[in-house]
Amino acid sequence: MDTAAVRDAAAFRRVLVLLVAVGMAGLSAELALLEHYEEWQQLLPLGALGAGSATLVGMLIRPGRASVRLFQVVMAVFVVLGGVGIALHVSGNIEFELEMEPGLRGATLLWKALTGATPALAPGALTQTGLLGLLATWRHPALQRA
Repeated sequence: MDTAAVRDAAAFRRVLVLLVAVGMAGLSAELALLEHYEEWQQLLPLGALGAGSATLVGMLIRPGRASVRLFQVVMAVFVVLGGVGIALHVSGNIEFELEMEPGLRGATLLWKALTGATPALAPGALTQTGLLGLLATWRHPALQRA
């Protein structure tokens, strides 16, 4: 790869890492403002965001194979937790809607669950941040074999 391409890839990687950092900061602030820590399950994204911040700093300070791989593992956890969070939010909304109207079924119940009090798709932001983190480390120079 020529030097211009290497420079461009490094600049692109820096932008992606910045987006991940901004995303983690925003999600952390949002969860804290929403007091998203009443039940143990609500602590999972907060813990993941803490681990993500720590591994991001570690990767920036010492961008070796181990630190990049650890960051990738945490970003994969973000992706999974985002999916789990969507399922939990939808499930909670379904439970609530069925308490309010026990006869709800099918598409009507699903629609009410998706538009309910708990933002059903909000945890997708964690998945998106994890995917950006994984993209930022795709073909990372520290992972290249000599």
